Amino acid sequence: MKLGTLQNDSNLDGDLVVVSQDNKWAVKAGKIAPTMQLALENWEKVSSDLSGLYDSLNSGNCDGKFEVDEDKFHSPLPRAYQWADGSAYIHHIKLVRKARNAPLPETLETVPLMYQGGSDHFLTPKQDIPQIDFSHGTDFEGEVAVIVGDVPMGVSEDEAPRFIKLLMIVNDVSLRGLIPDELKAGFGFFHGKPPTAFAPFAVTPDELGDAWKGARLHLPLLVNYNDEFFGNADAGAMHFHFGQLISHAARTRPLKAGTIIGSGTVSNEDMERGSSCLAERRMLEKIHEGVIKTPFMKEGDKVKIEMHNAKNENIFGTIEQKVVKVDV
Repeated sequence: MKLGTLQNDSNLDGDLVVVSQDNKWAVKAGKIAPTMQLALENWEKVSSDLSGLYDSLNSGNCDGKFEVDEDKFHSPLPRAYQWADGSAYIHHIKLVRKARNAPLPETLETVPLMYQGGSDHFLTPKQDIPQIDFSHGTDFEGEVAVIVGDVPMGVSEDEAPRFIKLLMIVNDVSLRGLIPDELKAGFGFFHGKPPTAFAPFAVTPDELGDAWKGARLHLPLLVNYNDEFFGNADAGAMHFHFGQLISHAARTRPLKAGTIIGSGTVSNEDMERGSSCLAERRMLEKIHEGVIKTPFMKEGDKVKIEMHNAKNENIFGTIEQKVVKVDV
């Protein structure tokens, strides 16, 4: 099934809605669960009713349905108790480490990298990316993410996938000019990771059919930058699958329902498939042409991120954001 959250000025967590498979219709699900977070916390009780509402909506026999306007949707979880982002694509790690002259971790292929991002609020899928200083190096990062139910501490990588409730796609905004000094200080990301945005619709794994296997989503992530092709990297090329990422996150703590686990920037070694972030494009230019040509995002620059299935249907809806200058 497919779920989303309508923006609500009087409720930061918005209103839970069920969305039709073709993204054209939606119906409020407040009588079942008023918000996405409450649905996740009570998943075993409410998922069957939500699925029934989804079936009714797709059949056309649903009272109260309305046409979908993606501009009115928030990220599926407008805020979350936890947002932990991994780095499951080895090619991306190699390129960005090279870009900042940093050594590769000795455990590159055996232990996932992960940081804990800010989750007190997320941007909407169509919300401008605010920037106060363009020397900070604004970059987009196209990713896949999962939302889990309650995960026990110490869960194995084989058991972990069964706790996945929903999948999303992500623009994990990064400020590349700030990250190196933050990491050198030895305490991790903070200022270099401003608010993230997610596409408007979250889907259950069964909605993905054969594309969901091995706890990986085997479809290209489509990225356009300033209305031109930028990348269609295969999201299924993860070195670490989501079961491994969840197990890593839960190594010393349980994860509560609504925790979001990200894949890290989708990346492939095939250069013809392009990239999912500017940092990779810049590093590839330096390696193959000897000079970096692509600047980081400037005021007015736009990024669009989608994922289509084998029928060319837009699964998650569209992330479409523009960088704007703000004064503080």
